[in-house]
Amino acid sequence: MSAVMTRPGRLAAAGQWMQRHGSLIRGIQWVVVAVYAFLILVPAVMPLPDDTAHLWSNLTLAAQFVFWGIWWPFVLLSMVMLGRVWCGVLCPEGALAEFASKYGRGRAIPRWMRWGGWPFVAFGITTIYGQMVSVYQYPKAVLLVLGGSTFAAMIIGLLYGREKRVWCKYLCPVNGVFSLLARLAPFHYKVDEDAWRRSYKNGEHGHRVIPINCAPLVPLRNMKGASDCHMCGRCSGHRDAIALTWRAPSSEVVQLGDKQANPWDTALILYGLLGIAIGAFHWTASRWFIDLKMFFANWLVDHDITWPLDTNAPWFLFTHYPEQNDVFSWLDGTMVIGYILATALVYGTALLVLLMGATRMLGRFNTVRLHHLTQGLIPIAGAGVFLGLSATTLSLLRAEHVPLWWASDVRIAILAIANLWSAWLAWLVTRRYSERFVQRALAMVWFAAALAVVDSAWWLMFWGWASK
Repeated sequence: MSAVMTRPGRLAAAGQWMQRHGSLIRGIQWVVVAVYAFLILVPAVMPLPDDTAHLWSNLTLAAQFVFWGIWWPFVLLSMVMLGRVWCGVLCPEGALAEFASKYGRGRAIPRWMRWGGWPFVAFGITTIYGQMVSVYQYPKAVLLVLGGSTFAAMIIGLLYGREKRVWCKYLCPVNGVFSLLARLAPFHYKVDEDAWRRSYKNGEHGHRVIPINCAPLVPLRNMKGASDCHMCGRCSGHRDAIALTWRAPSSEVVQLGDKQANPWDTALILYGLLGIAIGAFHWTASRWFIDLKMFFANWLVDHDITWPLDTNAPWFLFTHYPEQNDVFSWLDGTMVIGYILATALVYGTALLVLLMGATRMLGRFNTVRLHHLTQGLIPIAGAGVFLGLSATTLSLLRAEHVPLWWASDVRIAILAIANLWSAWLAWLVTRRYSERFVQRALAMVWFAAALAVVDSAWWLMFWGWASK
């Protein structure tokens, strides 16, 4: 038996506790499922809040605050702090997908579902569609987007796998984001390969090994890092070779980044988190969006084309709540989509060019090195999405007249920490490809320019446009 398993530290013991109390974890999941169902179903059939409603007196506002003010921002933060514990212990969608899979048809996973681009495509479609129907503001939109995703997860569970989370592995809109952020977590379930091999020898002499059902379909023997692991604890102690272990937060990106490097992760970072997500947060505050909309509206009127100005789109296509004086015309909805996509194209391409320059400074251009270096932007990408979501938190608190004098300083602090963390990761990555200080320093100049481009987006949103 390995030394890690015979004398477990506190962290390894915590993993063992999770393994022994799996039924308790499943019970917690069903409690979260019940709360989740209540918060997406009940507000959808209630009247929309009026101007006198408050967070503490109106369920719709309370649900909005829970989902977008607390739930999602801090789920993202938990990925960095704890790994994918949310996925394995609390996520209602994952629990329902696995439950459905237990009683489903158990079909083999089709090739189309294994396509590596789904995390990027699903994130992009869900983010854009959420803005089209104003998912942060209206409960029917929440039911449509979150409830629709949960329903799809259960259907996939009924069709494919047996007690597996096939939806989570391949099609979940935030699986790719969670996978990236979990690479920064300070601990993971580590596999002791020597102990694993010894367990086979023990098996030859009658030592019985109980099989593990890894619901997210992680190949346990070859598991490296925390990006795919749901941290549910089921495999802790398996073959006396798996234990919850501390690690340096930079280790997975730096040491495994070249092996994990692929163009879809790069697309998700540059064109997803630092493109589509920025556009989705930007358009409501953007002076450019207003100016462009007025330009196109005047052009349409001048050319006697008025149908794009009609406001007869259904609520499930574009925002349509006339009682709230919140209605999208066809022009409004098209502008939202176009603005988000244009923002993604501009920011993503600018960052890609700068990272290509950084890659070239380290020697002959190499795509693996490019994809590896791009992972250095994960901290600033994650911090940006957190800040964007927390803007909803602050707007709801502002409506309740909560003092927010501290918000600007906290935002600056978060951005500063994220910038330093990204720069540190990039510096360590450059060491993997060159020992020459001058080459690494030149690469970092290009990388610093990329960080400045990202920072410009948040400066515009929180300070640039707000000051006009």
